[in-house]
Amino acid sequence: MTQPASPPRPAILIVNALSRQGRKQFDVARDKLRAAGIELTDAVAIDRPGTLETVVAEAMAKKPAMLIVGGGDGSLSCAVDHLVGTDTIFAPLPLGTANSFARSLEIPLDLDGAIDVIANGVPRRIDLGMIDDDYYCNCAAIGLSTKIGGQIPPLLKKSLGRLGYLIWATWQSMKFKSFRLVVTHDGVREELDVLEVRIANGPYHGGVELVDAADPQSGEIVVQAVVGRSPAQLGWSWFTSWLRLRARKDTTVEYRGRAIGVETTPPQKVSIDGEVLARTPFTARIAAGAVQVMTPRTTG
Repeated sequence: MTQPASPPRPAILIVNALSRQGRKQFDVARDKLRAAGIELTDAVAIDRPGTLETVVAEAMAKKPAMLIVGGGDGSLSCAVDHLVGTDTIFAPLPLGTANSFARSLEIPLDLDGAIDVIANGVPRRIDLGMIDDDYYCNCAAIGLSTKIGGQIPPLLKKSLGRLGYLIWATWQSMKFKSFRLVVTHDGVREELDVLEVRIANGPYHGGVELVDAADPQSGEIVVQAVVGRSPAQLGWSWFTSWLRLRARKDTTVEYRGRAIGVETTPPQKVSIDGEVLARTPFTARIAAGAVQVMTPRTTG
């Protein structure tokens, strides 16, 4: 059997210093990467909102062998568009709150563990999700997620992390309403009342394993709908998923394929890896094997 390729040693490091852990971790990460044998040809800390995409584009213009991006899921998703169609290997450094993409790839969430994957792991081709023409890493969502990621007070998010999300979600759920979902797949059109929709390339959403069937190497996108009309049903679905109870399967309906049409009544905002960036209707697609990503080296 052919051995996996060794990771490239030269790399560019970009850290979103606006993320919850980014500012305090930038210097530490830079030093530890160098100590692990990574030759950083450049290292940039983003401290101004709205500049991450520009900095990533400038870095990719240099055609680095590896691009290391530190931040939350939104930062990683913003960066990944620029890696599609290139030979650059993507190396996520999870410094956010939920870190769902890292969880989906089984990348350790502690800094030392993540750096070990970057220095000693294996580059593998994985799929990306797409909302129309926008690539993303892990999961897009419709429903309560857009009122959490897009509206949570920054102080609550930074000071309490995932607990802050939970507090804000509880508050928002008190005034949340269900909506009508229309899914078109394989020429079949289906309608149902739903409370949340997840368009998943990986199993984790909000740091919780919610979409078991989603796999970033499957070649398919999974649309999972939490069915019902009462906010209490959404809470039950999250609760059973958090505890991995068998009852969680009874709260959702799933569709999977390479392209799935999604419409809602009324139109809804769409959160893409935690950032509200789109609206319904749209077509969810899979971009199979779109990027190479550093992943843990398996044993055995």
